Amino acid sequence: MKILAIDSSGLVATVALLCENILVGEYTIHNKKTHSQTLLPMIHDMLQMAGTDVKELDAVAVASGPGSFTGLRIGASTAKGLAQALGIPIIPVPTLEGLAYNAAGADALACPLMDARRNQVYYGIYNVKGEKPEAIVEPEAAPIQKMIDKINELGLPVLFMGDGTAVFGEKLKEEITAPYAFGADSVRYQRASSVASLGRRYLEEGKQIEAGAFAPVYFRLSQAERERLEKERNPSRPGE
Repeated sequence: MKILAIDSSGLVATVALLCENILVGEYTIHNKKTHSQTLLPMIHDMLQMAGTDVKELDAVAVASGPGSFTGLRIGASTAKGLAQALGIPIIPVPTLEGLAYNAAGADALACPLMDARRNQVYYGIYNVKGEKPEAIVEPEAAPIQKMIDKINELGLPVLFMGDGTAVFGEKLKEEITAPYAFGADSVRYQRASSVASLGRRYLEEGKQIEAGAFAPVYFRLSQAERERLEKERNPSRPGE
């Protein structure tokens, strides 16, 4: 069983190849290039270095959201294009679960935190001691203050990760009263190896879907959609 994993939901582009229970390769890049420029070349190079033909793939695991609207769409189109061409299924892996899995086995709760702009975050709170993350607080898009209040209410040790730690780090230091730490650089951002490992478990549970049925989960409307709805609610008067 060979699973290609893709995550372009955030600032990094990351791909991985899992063969049975062995992580054969992982390629992660964090720079200013768009994911549309990097994903396919990364997949090609990784498979070539791993001595694996793309036709040998059995499934594509992909971070399904939430995250960057553009990044999720690029990841989805890449995964669907490959899966449809090869006639293999897609395994959707929730982005926040993938991030939480970076901390698998930790004694603390894992709180993946992604910047959603406008002082909001995508977050969830997970127990990561088992084989896969267990949601203690279900993932959602919410004001950063709501997340802080949840953490303080639980009062348990927590490990923060995700690009939201850079954006809201100072606020967390000032307002979090529970024991906490920030994930190390090696686990702070999305890793396709985590998506691959969870993808294998979800495949065993029969959670794969046909490529044509896959669509990212955004949690909220895009800025363009919000602006369109706002204009529809408050149309300009003639002459304005």
